[in-house]
Amino acid sequence: MSVPAFAVVGTPGDRRVRLFAAALERHGLPEPYVVAWSDVLTGGSSHPGSARRPWWLGLPRGALVRVESPGEDAATDALLRGPGDPTRVGGGAAWHAAFVRGLRSVREAVARTPGARLLGDVAEIAVMFDKRRCHARLLAAGVPVPLALPAGERDEGSVRGPLSGSIGGYAGLRARMRAAGWSRVFVKPAHGSSASGVIAVEAHGDRVKAVTSVELGPELHNSLRVRSYEDEPSVAAIIDALDPDGLHVERWFPKASIGGRVFDLRVVVTGGRPTHAVVRTSLAPMTNLHLGGARGDLGEVRSALGETGWARAMDVCARAAACFPGSPAVGVDLLIGVDRRRFAVAEVNAFGDLLPGLMGLPGSGADGLDTYDAQVALALRQAA
Repeated sequence: MSVPAFAVVGTPGDRRVRLFAAALERHGLPEPYVVAWSDVLTGGSSHPGSARRPWWLGLPRGALVRVESPGEDAATDALLRGPGDPTRVGGGAAWHAAFVRGLRSVREAVARTPGARLLGDVAEIAVMFDKRRCHARLLAAGVPVPLALPAGERDEGSVRGPLSGSIGGYAGLRARMRAAGWSRVFVKPAHGSSASGVIAVEAHGDRVKAVTSVELGPELHNSLRVRSYEDEPSVAAIIDALDPDGLHVERWFPKASIGGRVFDLRVVVTGGRPTHAVVRTSLAPMTNLHLGGARGDLGEVRSALGETGWARAMDVCARAAACFPGSPAVGVDLLIGVDRRRFAVAEVNAFGDLLPGLMGLPGSGADGLDTYDAQVALALRQAA
């Protein structure tokens, strides 16, 4: 059997690309051909000796093509949502539209390259990067998810439909919360990632509190510090600024805690099987590790859930991943209720496998493999 060539659409030098290349090396395979997202978005090629050539002409024949996250490259960010400080919050609608155009370009380039094949469905990636469409897909499949506030006036009174479009700013949010009888919600930019712009809102009469990583100023910026706003003008300013890009609003799902810290799970499902899991704990509503969250003890969580509960949790993750059958690996964010019996899927992440050094779950088929090793092994099996 001939050794397949691999190509990666990503940001050259980014750790995601480096970790995947390292996994290929451990399997005795050559380095992947790397296509820069900036080339995809501009149509050119930055590979040596390929000036002014279309980027897709360099794709190796017969390549297995992996699409990676654009990462945190400032130049790529500017191409996706326009010039500006990369730490700014907002511009998600423009980012998503440009990203989807780029994904289509990749799909077309692979289709015209003899023998080349995409390792993942780019249409599914686009859905996972739209929280409203992702939530709707999970809900339609019977996967447990937090309830979502409706957006349009025609849906008033229903709390099961996915959000689409503007919610009418802060005033609209409060009106919809009152109509649904909810005092606590999570407000999420429709196309954000890494908790960018996410706001945990509590409202009781005239009192309001928002917990977020957003730093309020002349322009909204992301911060690595989670902060609280308890004056209504500040909360309104943040939500009003984010609303034009589209928001997704979910009822607050009270999470279980261990050692005085709330927690959830990031579970990577590879080839339809949950293969890797990490516990994320925090004193804040957001458990993201880059926002002060910390990895918890997986054994302690498994013990608390019991084997039956753990099996149910993994089944929910597998069912969520099954909603994206063309994606070889996804990261599922699983919420566990305070009673440790209820589960809900907060998000399904197209690029949720960045968990360096995390080995596969025993008996998962990925024992002793990290998330990238497991995906390379899966790709080789499917190519055989």
